Amino acid sequence: MIATIQYNSRKLQIDLSQPLDISMPLKSSKDNVNAWYVDAPVIEPVKDDEWIASVKDGACINFNNIHFNPHAHGTHTECVGHITEEVHSINQNLKTFFFLAEVITVAPEQENGDSVISQKQIQFALGNKKRDAVILRTIPNTKSKLSRQYSNTNWPYLKEDAVKFLVNKGIKHLLIDLPSIDKEKDECELLGHNAFWNTTGKLRMDATITELIYVSNQIEDGEYFLNLQVAPFENDAAPSKPVLYKVLS
Repeated sequence: MIATIQYNSRKLQIDLSQPLDISMPLKSSKDNVNAWYVDAPVIEPVKDDEWIASVKDGACINFNNIHFNPHAHGTHTECVGHITEEVHSINQNLKTFFFLAEVITVAPEQENGDSVISQKQIQFALGNKKRDAVILRTIPNTKSKLSRQYSNTNWPYLKEDAVKFLVNKGIKHLLIDLPSIDKEKDECELLGHNAFWNTTGKLRMDATITELIYVSNQIEDGEYFLNLQVAPFENDAAPSKPVLYKVLS
């Protein structure tokens, strides 16, 4: 189904029958993607003495508890409340859910023993394009990202100047296929997060960061219409399901 959408001053044609899901599924397994030194997520039936809330165990329903951490166990979207003393929830601050987005692919560069993404790289990939959201895919890009155990791996991260460049470009929503836009161990400086949400000035309350996405190699770089679906948790972050639609014209 082709839909025509008026978006700002443009009329966009998108094919609603061809959604491109860039979220990671969450499963009760040690093979689930993981970061930040926590145990694997657990999905298990409620138990009451000898009764187990599972059809295969004789119950009439499946009735599971789920124990997980949104920051560690899969695709999640976070707001400024992730790094502020005052409580801010993603559910209260993300009010619209459709954005014009650009998928870009970047090969992190080596710098002082780290893998980094620089302003120069981001600037080259984006050029003069005006977008609300940027979806950043890092290479190498393999399906092993779906089960990677990131703790103590010193993953690639964005340099502060790269994040400031995105802010200056008016990017409100940054999506990346890593556990964080910042270095794993940085003595809690969080340079990228602080720059993105402008914690030294007027907070960017409606800006979001989505981490641990997976962008298949079948998805080409370019312009997309993004539906950023976020679970309505009153928390700084919540599981999310970003879905892309190719812009046809």
